[in-house]
Parts: sequence; structure tokens; C-alpha cells
Amino acid sequence: MTEELVEREIAAEQAFVDRVYAQLESSAKAAEELAREGHDRGRLGHEGGLVERDAMVFQAARRIAQLDAAHEGLVFGRLDLRSEADPAPRYIGRIGLRDEQRDSLLIDWRAPAAAVFYQATAAEPQQVVRRRVLRSAGRSVVGVEDELLDSEADTDLPIVGEGALMAQLSRARDRQMHSIVATIQAEQDRAIRAPAKGVVAISGGPGVGKTVVALHRAAYLLYSDRRRYESGGVLVVGPSGVFMRYIERVLPSLGETAVALRSLGEVVDGVRATRHDDPATAAIKGSARMAEVLRRTTRQQAPGSPTDFRIFYRDDVLALQPGKLGQLRRQLMSQGRRNQTIRRVPRALLDQLWRQVKGDRGRERGRAAFDDELLDHADFVDFAAAWWPALDAGQVLGWLRDPEFLARVGNQLLSHDEQQVLLKSWSGRPVDDLAVEDIPLLDELRYALGDLPEAPADERDVDANGIDLTELVTSADREFASGPGWQPPKYRIEDDPFAHVLIDEAQDLTPMQWRMVGRRGRTASWTIVGDPAQSSWPVPREAAQARADALEGKRTHEFHLATNYRNSSEIYDFAAAYAERVGLDADLPTAVRSTGIDPVVHEDVHDLETAVREVVGDLAGQVSGTVGIVVPVARRSEANRWLASWPEFAAAAPSAAASAADPAAPPSGEDRIVVLTGLDTKGLEFDGIVVVRPQEIEDESATGRATLYVVLTRATQLLTTVS
Repeated sequence: MTEELVEREIAAEQAFVDRVYAQLESSAKAAEELAREGHDRGRLGHEGGLVERDAMVFQAARRIAQLDAAHEGLVFGRLDLRSEADPAPRYIGRIGLRDEQRDSLLIDWRAPAAAVFYQATAAEPQQVVRRRVLRSAGRSVVGVEDELLDSEADTDLPIVGEGALMAQLSRARDRQMHSIVATIQAEQDRAIRAPAKGVVAISGGPGVGKTVVALHRAAYLLYSDRRRYESGGVLVVGPSGVFMRYIERVLPSLGETAVALRSLGEVVDGVRATRHDDPATAAIKGSARMAEVLRRTTRQQAPGSPTDFRIFYRDDVLALQPGKLGQLRRQLMSQGRRNQTIRRVPRALLDQLWRQVKGDRGRERGRAAFDDELLDHADFVDFAAAWWPALDAGQVLGWLRDPEFLARVGNQLLSHDEQQVLLKSWSGRPVDDLAVEDIPLLDELRYALGDLPEAPADERDVDANGIDLTELVTSADREFASGPGWQPPKYRIEDDPFAHVLIDEAQDLTPMQWRMVGRRGRTASWTIVGDPAQSSWPVPREAAQARADALEGKRTHEFHLATNYRNSSEIYDFAAAYAERVGLDADLPTAVRSTGIDPVVHEDVHDLETAVREVVGDLAGQVSGTVGIVVPVARRSEANRWLASWPEFAAAAPSAAASAADPAAPPSGEDRIVVLTGLDTKGLEFDGIVVVRPQEIEDESATGRATLYVVLTRATQLLTTVS
């Protein structure tokens, strides 16, 4: 192969790519013109014009977003087919484009016509003579990689490059995952284009591309049934904020913007948690037992609320004693969720009080007059609002900070020691300072409490019995007891469901997290990605039952990926040997790439900082991409201080101020050298990994061996351990 041939092929492809970008700009201008025309329609002054405006502006905005997102690597594939009827090459890209004559210029990778780009093999070429991958930097074609699939075809097509897949595997990793849509292999493509209904479960060991396949499946579903998935929404849930930032460019680069990317600490709208509890605390909060603890919690009398009530009416003293109020509370609870029964409270209280009216003056006035007088009485209204306040889930979660309250609702469910662990996790923190493990508890309470019924905006709030509740509901906004008054949430339970739910690192979800995510996908289709050998949850049977409950009634399509594209064979052999040595029941994929460089092990290191500094410098000098320093949780702050104090890495590491302000903060997208814990590395990959004190990582939790196995499989090129 001559350099002249390669340059000639690149130049030919560049000419086509230039044509595509010119058409892209023309399409963008057309979309902007459509938006302007839509705004002009809105000035016509009649309802039809406004409807046309909204439709045109919406369509234009969506198209502009797609075109803007498609700039990086817009054209990445070419097919040369054995077809006399249509000898022209077929180009594949991130979006579909037509030329001025409305002829197809670029085929969207998700279109049926593009499927053969991924499915064709040398054994089954499917009429494909040559498959070419274009590698670009910005708008410039910098290389081409060819595969001759039909060796029997009569062709003079040149074949250049080392092969698309191997070229992709050699690319340095930066802080964000890139779409590998151009190099998806046939086994991965089958999972991407699987039936839309039910559950697609993608399994396989480290480095097989589970995450990338799942994200491309989400993009494919949005393309194939846009009305359903764009209107219903697609929820992508990952293990951490670090991971979500890592993948956030994949779907936008594929032309999709109608996707909610949320870490497990962000699943509940309006709430965000990044801090993790220690493993012992996380194991308790994640247990299925907490569902019953929280159900009991929502049925308790609000702490600080009144326990009795007395009022004088005509000739009678009317009273509600604790026993009667307890009976009434249980009666109301049986009629629906707590917040949703708030409009029934006045009638229930008035019924109890009216039965006590014995005097002639009270009876002669009648029930209607009695209701009117008490509803106008500030003491009664304030009592009703304080006895049955509108409750926020965060406020109710705070009730568990009281040892006596927790002991009552945790009786026979949580041991004394477990209760002490929970109390310690909340002690000294503001009520709104939640850990990631608290978010499912908050969500459980949201659903147990229910949303407050919406009151008519332009009329007084009257229930079915004619009782005016306006004064009562507004009284619920007042402060009561020792805490702040209830504030209406900005989101409602009805806003939670999605049309499709994608769960990555599913093996790590706790039973409570499965309950939380399951509520978002009761009527959804699902994509679930996981590897049991990498699980950080210590009770897999409990999680498996919670998963089954979340997916109840849905048909599952299983896909197993068996080829490790991430690690060199040297690195994965090292990790696989560890998994076998410690007894992990690991799915061991086949690594297809070799670098000839074995992992390096440094043992019995005394000056840990100096040793790590030297190793990091060595790795950073050998690779052009990212280097991860993985440490035990207890050493994270210390390691961040080291990195901030090493001047030779100042430009490649998080700032010293950022590390000092929050040693546990995730790295930004620009950090080349970062400090992470074992759990932080879930789903990520780096050119080089330095594992500090691996035995401590193994010992820090009941699932430490699985965590260390994950860490050992994160490197694409170089791996070093420092013990």
C-alpha cells in the first residue's frame, strides 16, 4: 500500500464529506427559515395562525438540534455493493440528509438501509463488497479503514487501512465516551435492533461494549418509533454522576436530544445527591425491609401535631381524644394515600364532633349551620391543618432521625445495631443533605404519601359534601410543630413514567433502587445492562426478586456479548486470573487485542506517595489519553492532596482548590489524571490505571473482590498496582 494511494482515497472521501457539510448548512438555513416563517404565522392574530406557528417552530427547533448535534463525525461509513442496478456507493452517517433533488445523500445509521453496514461479515457479506470507515477530525477526513467482505467479487476497489475495529480500539480514551457507531459488530447490532416491546437484557463481562450498545439501542428506538419514545421520554439511569458525564455526548452525537440522563442520585425529579453512604449503611438503606419501615412511617401521626381537641359549641363541650383520633386516622388511611385524603379530613372531624352535640340549641340549628360555624372557627381550622398536614417526603424522611420513632416503625424489621447505623448516617446533617442511598427512600415516601389533590385555581375548593376547604388547605402552608410548613413539590407522581427505561450497571441496583426505577417503567419497554460478577450489592437474591417485581409481566430478550474490545489481552488475563483466584463466578470474555505489555506490580511499598507519583508520571508519559488513580475510599482525600501538590501534573489534574473544597467531587471533562474510588470507576475506561493498595479496596466492603475486579478491567493500554 503506497502513501499516494491512501492520500488519493482520503482526498476522494474528503470531496464527498465537503458536499455533505455544505448540504448540512443548507438544511440548517432551511430549518431557521421555517422557524422564522412560523413566528410570522403567529402574528396573523387568529387561533389557526398560532397553531401553525407552534407546530412549525417545534419542528424547526428539533431539526436544528439534530443538525447541530451531528457535526462531529457526520459521515463515518461507506458501502460498496455488488449491484449492477445501483452501483453508486452508499454513505452512512449520524443523521439522514437529502440533496436539492431530494435524492438520498447520507443514510441515517438507524435506518433499515444502513443495517447491513453492521451486519455484513466475510462469511455472510450480504452483497457488500467493501465496507469502509471514515475517520475524521472535525470536518477533515484523516484516515480510512477498509474491509473486503466479498473476496469473490470482480472489483478493482482499493483496500486500505488496518481494519476499522482495531483502529477504534487503539484510540486514546478521553474523559467522555465517544459513539462507536461506525464499529459496532454484528453481535452488538442484533441487540441494538431487537424488538421494541418488553425487556432487552444485555449481559457480558468487562469491555464487551454493553453500555455503548445500550445507548445506541436508545437512539435506534427513538428513530424507529419517534412519536412514542419522544413523547413518552427515554430515561437512562447510570451508577454515578461521573459515569453520566462520561456518556453524555453519545446520544447527542447520534442526533438524539429527547433523553433524560440521570444517575441513581438524580432519578427523583428536583432532587440531586452525589454523596455515598459507607457500605454497611448502604446495605441497610437498600434492603427491601426498608419499604415496610417507610410504609409504617407514613401511617404514623405527624410528630408535633396535636393529640386532642376541645371546642365549645352552644351548650356542649366537644372533644376529640387520642384514641378516637387514632381510630379516625386509620380509617382515613384505608381510603387512599395520606395527602390525597386531606379533603376528607374536615368531614371526618365534623362527623365525630356532631355526634357529641346534645343540647337543644345546637340541634335546633341543624348540621349545616354546625358545619358552617366550625369551618369559620380559627381553632378548628388550625387543628385540622396541624393534625392532618400536607406532607412532603423529605419532611417525613426526617422523622426517622428520632431514635424512639425509628425504633417504633423498625420494630422486628431492623435490629438495634442497624437502627444505630441509620441514625449515625443522618446525625448532624441538614434534612436536605441526602446520600445517594436516601433517594429511593424519599421516592418510596412520595408514592406512599401521594400528591396533594390540585385545587381549582379560580374557585373556592368545595368537596363532594359541600364543605369549603380553601381556608383549611391554605392553613396547611403555615409552620407547625418545630419544622417548616409544607411546600407543594414542583413535580408530581404522574410525571414519573417513561416510554423506555435503560439501566446500566444493573447488577449494582439495590432492592429499593429497583423499586424506584420500576415506578418509572411500569408501562415502558426496557434495556438492562449488567454483569453479576461486577456487583457491589451483597444480597443478589433480594435484588433479583426486586428486579423481577419491577419487570413483572414483560417478556425478556436475552443478548450476551462475549468479545472484550476494551482491554489488551495482557491486562484482561491479569484481571481474569484475579477473578478466578478469589472465587468470583465471572463471565470471562475473549480479549481481541494485544499490546505486548504486561501489567506491572509494585509490592511492599513504604513511601506510598513517592511510588504513586513515579508510576503516574511513567504512565502519563506512555499514553496520550487519561490516567486513573484508583484508591480505597479512606485514602481518596489524601490522594487528591497528593495530585494537587505534584507540579508536573498541575495542568492535567483537578485544581487544588476544587480538591480541597470537595475531595470526593467527580472529575471534570477536561481532567486527564484523576483520583477515583473503586465504585467511581464503574462503566468508565482509561488508557492507564494505577491501583493503590488493592488489598484495602478488596477489604473495604463485603463485595470488595468484585469491586477490585472491576478496577482491574478499566485500563485499555497500561495497568500498574502499588501495594
